[in-house]
Amino acid sequence: MPPALPSNGASIWLLDSRSIDLAQISQYQTWLGAAEAARYARFVRPLRQRQFLLGRALLRVAMGKLLEVAPESIALEERPGQAPLLLSPAEGPHFSISHSGHWVACALSGTTRLGLDIELRDPRRDVLALARQAFGADVAAELESMPLEARLAAFYQCWSEAEARYKLGMDAGACATLAHAELSIVLCSAAPLAQAPALIVQGLAPG
Repeated sequence: MPPALPSNGASIWLLDSRSIDLAQISQYQTWLGAAEAARYARFVRPLRQRQFLLGRALLRVAMGKLLEVAPESIALEERPGQAPLLLSPAEGPHFSISHSGHWVACALSGTTRLGLDIELRDPRRDVLALARQAFGADVAAELESMPLEARLAAFYQCWSEAEARYKLGMDAGACATLAHAELSIVLCSAAPLAQAPALIVQGLAPG
């Protein structure tokens, strides 16, 4: 079991959804509340449906280990256009959920609000066109001057930080970047973290 969160710290739980079988999927469906289950049923794309379910399951497993409660006992309230609200236990950590491709992640902190974003780096995307649209001509020109690999990394760093700050709901705060072979990972926090976030990569077995 991972240790409790350090004072003014955070952890990021990362899951490769390809490791999850159909039996586990059926189990995690039973953990959803009524509103979550209704939203799950409305997804048309199987990948998006799987991302949603595993994001909620991963959050429950991570939070359950932190609080020493059964993951299925954790109740979340759906909020359209916003992150879910923790209903039970009444006192719990701050959290943020993200997904990209076959990866799903959640971040937890006992002391400060969080915004997490993960992005699967795709060399086939026209990152210069995306940068012009999202960040403006100056940023696109700076990216264009870089070698291809550096350009891809810099674009996804900008993209992930912008998304993480959006989820956090503020331009201020502190952001940390975590290294990963496939992903761009950025965690932003309302208050500076005392140390770098811990990255926990594992399956979803609740025990």
